[in-house]
Amino acid sequence: MDTKYKSHGFVKLWIATTMFMLCCFATGALAQDTVIADTVAAVTKTITEVKEVAVAPAEASAAQVPVAEAPDTIGELALGLNTVWMLLAAMLVFFMQPGFALVEAGFTRVKNTANILMKNFVDFMFGSLLYWFIGFGLMFGAGGFIGMPHFFDLSFMDNGLPKEGFLVFQTVFCATAATIVSGAMAERTKFSMYLVYTIFISVLIYPISGHWTWGGGWLMNGEADSFMMNLFGTTFHDFAGSTVVHSVGGWIALVGAAILGPRIGKYGKDGKSRAIPGHNLTVAALGVFILWFGWFGFNPGSQLAASTEADANAISHVFLTTNLAACAGGFFALIVSWMKYGKPSLSFTLNGVLAGLVGITAGCDAVSPAGAVLIGAICGVVMIFSVDFIDKILKIDDPVGASSVHGVCGFLGTILTGLFSTSEGWFYGYGIGFLGAQVFGALVVGAWAAGMGFIIFKVLDKIHGLRVPARVEEEGLDIYEHGESAYN
Repeated sequence: MDTKYKSHGFVKLWIATTMFMLCCFATGALAQDTVIADTVAAVTKTITEVKEVAVAPAEASAAQVPVAEAPDTIGELALGLNTVWMLLAAMLVFFMQPGFALVEAGFTRVKNTANILMKNFVDFMFGSLLYWFIGFGLMFGAGGFIGMPHFFDLSFMDNGLPKEGFLVFQTVFCATAATIVSGAMAERTKFSMYLVYTIFISVLIYPISGHWTWGGGWLMNGEADSFMMNLFGTTFHDFAGSTVVHSVGGWIALVGAAILGPRIGKYGKDGKSRAIPGHNLTVAALGVFILWFGWFGFNPGSQLAASTEADANAISHVFLTTNLAACAGGFFALIVSWMKYGKPSLSFTLNGVLAGLVGITAGCDAVSPAGAVLIGAICGVVMIFSVDFIDKILKIDDPVGASSVHGVCGFLGTILTGLFSTSEGWFYGYGIGFLGAQVFGALVVGAWAAGMGFIIFKVLDKIHGLRVPARVEEEGLDIYEHGESAYN
């Protein structure tokens, strides 16, 4: 009985399945026929309407549909494409935040990892709110020395791009400048003090120098009777931020590390520097790869447009120069570290890649591919000697080499643009005016960042103290500052 029942059950199931498939097929065919019929009818109707419109007198058409009211489809498409490109670039630059976090964490000790990760989250969260509140207005508002603050109001901005999107794009650059400082002052700074000086970077130091260079200020004023034109015959050029972002962060980092003092055990009684290895070079290497990837938003994204053939060529050129400089910086840092220390150093190679990226950022749009290789190579080599000089001669403890990578190489890359620019560079026969403008701009912005950093850190150190107690530093900031550790 059971076998017979199962047999009948399978037959019924097979018949039901067959009928269901036939119904589906019939329904699909009917729907397809209906769609085809509807499509043919719609096309026929459209053709009829087009013929009727074509037969109408031209004068009547012109009277009924004014030209001014016709939608600018090409313009709308161009704006949409430019906006998507700008926001995509902003996403890539934002992705550099975890890159910075991993590099800093990998180059420092395990007991401070949670503190470092927390700081990299906070500088973006806090910096974004502050930059939206006042920093954006100070940077892009009207004015020669400083922009007019607008306090949450974006209506003053009109550069052909959506205001909110442009704010987001500029915010991620501001966050980059703030996070650079964290690495040089790692492993001994009070978390509360980090919050305070992040405020000053986001609402004062970065926006004001950014206004001089990107916001319509005096360093970029190309009017005939302007200061820069009278003195140099040209204006300062920093396409994506070697000086505006990286050098500003690097000089603040150097001053902060000097005022803060070295980590316990960094220098012996004889004054000689002692290496304090980071806990995870794998994490640091992953961070550098992420930064390298994000830099393809940082530099090419600064084109801010992607809708024309000229934009496409410019973006492609910047992609190429950016990548070549990174490769040259890493390769030459590897070679020099091998010659100098007897072994090819992974740490120096990683920082060499970053040095090449920082160096090319100012002139990535203006130099040839060969010029990009030279700039990257020079920055990669100089970075190694700069790290030694700051560590062993100046006795300033910078755990990740941020002041050398960002401060020194940002300054150097800006000046090298004055030599290698194919349109204004000294090596291309255009005179010394542009080189002078680059040197002057880099010095002025560097002096502003270092001077303001010195004042802020000195005041904070006197009022509340920048540094954690010795016991906290020795046992680790994770537990004492945050009550948790990154590894359990």
